[in-house]
Amino acid sequence: MPQITVDYSAPLQDAFDRRAFALALHDRVVDIAAARIEACKTQFRRTDDTTVGADTDGHAVVHVTLGLLAGRTEETKARLTEATLELLRQYVKPAGDLALHASAEVRDLDASYRKFES
Repeated sequence: MPQITVDYSAPLQDAFDRRAFALALHDRVVDIAAARIEACKTQFRRTDDTTVGADTDGHAVVHVTLGLLAGRTEETKARLTEATLELLRQYVKPAGDLALHASAEVRDLDASYRKFES
């Protein structure tokens, strides 16, 4: 915990400093949600097909899902979501007239969540 997944549109491949974003986000998760830095894990998933509304061109999407163990207040989750969006503004710089649609959400991990490290 936390489990962080970032889905992003293929046209952002060279416009998204993913490593810097993840490292900065991990710091925010520690500060805001009292997580341990060594527990922060982020995976990036590039999506090749994106459609926004009736348009298939000129748009890119980034969506961040943060899964945390239950117990954080709604205020903490909202602060973390806002911090995530601010980091996306810093680390995603689409070229040309590409419209960026960025979103984030914080979810409680299900009570069945388990992990192991080896």
